[in-house]
Amino acid sequence: MKIIAELLLFVVVSFLLNSGNGIQAFSTHSINSRATAKQPYRTSYHFQPQENWMNDPNGPMYYKGVYHLFYQHNPEAATFGDRIVWGHSVSYDLINWIHLNNAIEPSGPYDINSCWSGSATIIPGKEEPMILYTGIDDKKHQVQNLAVPRNLSDTFLREWIKHSQNPVMTPPRGVEVDNFRDPSTAWQGKDGKWRVVVGAQNGDEGKAILYQSKDFVNWKVDPNPFYASQNTGVCECPDFFPVYINGSTDGVETSAQNPSVRHVLKISYLRKQHDYYFLGNYASDQGNFIPDVRFTGTSSDLRYDYGKFYASKSFFENAKNRRILWGWVNESDSTQDDIQKGWAGLQTIPRQVWLDKSGKRLVQWPLEEVEQLRGKHIRITRENLEHGSNLEVSGITASQADVEVLFELPELEKAEFLDPNGVDPQLLCSQEYAARSGTIGPFGLLALASKDLKEHTAVFFRIYRASNGYVCLMCSDQSRSSLRHDLDKTTYGSILDIDPNLKTISLRSLIDHSIVESFGDGGRVCITSRVYPSLAIDKDAHLYVFNYGSQSLVVSELNAWSMKQAEIGYEGNISYT
Repeated sequence: MKIIAELLLFVVVSFLLNSGNGIQAFSTHSINSRATAKQPYRTSYHFQPQENWMNDPNGPMYYKGVYHLFYQHNPEAATFGDRIVWGHSVSYDLINWIHLNNAIEPSGPYDINSCWSGSATIIPGKEEPMILYTGIDDKKHQVQNLAVPRNLSDTFLREWIKHSQNPVMTPPRGVEVDNFRDPSTAWQGKDGKWRVVVGAQNGDEGKAILYQSKDFVNWKVDPNPFYASQNTGVCECPDFFPVYINGSTDGVETSAQNPSVRHVLKISYLRKQHDYYFLGNYASDQGNFIPDVRFTGTSSDLRYDYGKFYASKSFFENAKNRRILWGWVNESDSTQDDIQKGWAGLQTIPRQVWLDKSGKRLVQWPLEEVEQLRGKHIRITRENLEHGSNLEVSGITASQADVEVLFELPELEKAEFLDPNGVDPQLLCSQEYAARSGTIGPFGLLALASKDLKEHTAVFFRIYRASNGYVCLMCSDQSRSSLRHDLDKTTYGSILDIDPNLKTISLRSLIDHSIVESFGDGGRVCITSRVYPSLAIDKDAHLYVFNYGSQSLVVSELNAWSMKQAEIGYEGNISYT
C-alpha cells in the first residue's frame, strides 16, 4: 500500500529510449519512495532496482534490438534471502532501463528454494534465447535448469517457460551437492556440440566442470575438469570467451576458435570476493583450457577490478561488434543500514572489454552510451601542479560527474625505487596514502570531497623506478571518505608496468553519489569503490585534482561533466511510435 500511495504523489514521466521507439514508463527517480535528502547514497545513473536486494548480473544479451539484464534479486527485503528470483529489465541503450516482472521464480522441485545465477545463449539461425540457471532443489542440492521464452515475437521476453526435463544437470561425482552452480554462456565446438562450464567445489579444490550437448537439453559431463585450482574453495560464476590478439577493440563471438584469438576464463572466487581472469589457449577438440599461469592467490593474479566488483558476466553484442561486461558492486555499510535504506547492491556501468595490444592483460572502458548523460562541461588545459597543489574543478555537479584527466609526467628517472616483486599493492596503497608525499606522486583526483577536505576519496597514481623499468601504483583510498566510523573503508590498489618512454598517463572516474568507478591508463587498471560521505553530499560535494609529489607535473587536459539522471523505471503505458 505504501508504494501505491507514493505512486499517487508523483507524476508519470516519459522518456525516449531509442530512435523510432517511443516508450512511456514510470520513472524510478520519481517513484523512488524516499526523497534525495533521505537517500543521499542512491545512485542516479547506475543500474539498481527500485528497492530491496540485488547481487549477480545474470544472462545479459541483445535480442532483436533490445538489451536484457537479468539479476539476482530478493523481492522481499534489502538482504540476501531464502527465495532469490531473477529480476529482469530491458533497455535500448544500456543506460536507460525499464523494469519488468521477475523472469524466473521458484516453482518446481528443481528450484523451489531459489533460482540462482546463470547465463543466456542465443541459438544462431533460430535466434532463440536459452537460459541455464542454478536451482536450489527440494533437497537443498544445487542443480542446473533450462528455461526458454514463451513468445519469441515479444522482444521484451517477458515470460519464460521452464523445461519439462529439468534439472538438465545434477552434481556429478567429485562435486559437492551444495557447491555446483552458475552455468556459463554456452559456446559451440567445431563438432557442433554445445559446451558450458559450471562452477564447483570438492573440499578445498575449486573447479569449472565442462558439459557438452547436441540439443541443449541432454548434457553429458566431461570427466576431466575444464579448470581446477587448489586451496581456493568454490569457483563461482565462470565466464569463458575469446578475444582478438591484434589489439582490436572489437568483440569476438563466443564460439569463435581460430588463430586470431586467445581465450579468457574468468572465475569469481567466493573466499576472495574478487573476479580473477586467466589468458590461455583452448581448442574444443582437446577439451580443457590451458591458462598461461596458474592462480597464486597473490597480487600477481589478474583481476577485472581491484576494488568492489564481483560475480561479473559478459556477453557479445553483434550489433556493434563488442564484448560487454557487467559486475555487481555490493555495499560497504552495515546490514542495518541496508534495511534502513530499503535497498542494497549496484551494477557497474557496462564496460567494453578487449585484450591490450601487449597481449598481457585486458582493457575495460565505459560504454560510449553513458556519454549521452553528459551535461554541463568544464575544461582545463595546461595547468601546472606544484608540490602540494589542490585545484578545484568547479562549475559541475561533483556528486554526479564524469571526469577525464591527462597528466604530463616529469622525467621518470627521478622516481623512487621500488621492487614490485612480492609487494602487496593494496597494503602499499594504505601505507603510501594520498597525503604522504613521494617524488612522482601521489597525484590524481579527490572525489566526493567536502570543502575543507575532511572527507574525500582519493584516486591517485604514484610512479616508481624498478630494476627492469618503471611501474605505476594506482590507488583508491577510502580511509578519509566519510566521518562515519561504521563503514568498510578498505583502500584498494594495483601495480602495472609502464613504458619507460611514457610522457602522459590518464585517469577517468565516474562519480555517482556513493560509487566511484575509476579507469587508469586508458582502462588497463580499474578500481571501483563504495563510499558514504556525511558532509560531501549532493551540492556540498566537491572535486579536486591534486599533486602531493615533490616533482611538479602538468594537467595537459581535464574534461569534467555533470551527469544527468538515467531513466530507470517500471513498465507502464508502453507505446511504440
